[in-house]
Amino acid sequence: MIVVIDYGAGNMRSIEKALAYVGAQVQVTDDPAVVDAAQAIVLPGVGSGGTAMARMKERRLDVAIRLATQQGKPFLGICLGMQLLADYHAEGEVDGLGLFRGAVRRIPEGPKIPHMGWNQVLPTRSGLPIFAGLPGDAYFYFAHSYYVEPQDHGCVAAVTGYGSSFCSVIVAEHIWGTQFHPEKSGEAGLQLLRNFVQWVNQ
Repeated sequence: MIVVIDYGAGNMRSIEKALAYVGAQVQVTDDPAVVDAAQAIVLPGVGSGGTAMARMKERRLDVAIRLATQQGKPFLGICLGMQLLADYHAEGEVDGLGLFRGAVRRIPEGPKIPHMGWNQVLPTRSGLPIFAGLPGDAYFYFAHSYYVEPQDHGCVAAVTGYGSSFCSVIVAEHIWGTQFHPEKSGEAGLQLLRNFVQWVNQ
């Protein structure tokens, strides 16, 4: 069972439907006990990092997420969900989940903010399961004003250009993160989710 964590930040239905479409058994929950029992975890979300962390702490979902990742369960963070994995979020100056060292920063002035629409995702590492079956210049759908700046550049799996280049995919052992929304990215997004489901089931 893949659990999608619902902490009140956005519509969970689209990611639930997309995962089910590619063959996953999916449950949406805000119950830490269900997260504890999950085979794998997806953390989606849009909106404010500070509000999201406060909601997760209220439900003790932050504790459940940290425990699950310590146990090595496959994990996918999407958009705000990826940003929350870092140590620190500049919006509201709040601590994140601390699953990797790094900070979340606002996109610099210049291009229109938020960054919304389709953009190219360019892998920086070859042979990663997250990119199986995808071309090296695939386009995905973005909707964000902040980006992740990992301290360890070795976990950066892809970059995207918008004014300047930013990290758009993270792969760190059993943790995957995408700044874009695979559930809104057509066939390329579905293929990435298939890759996640296959990785979970291997």
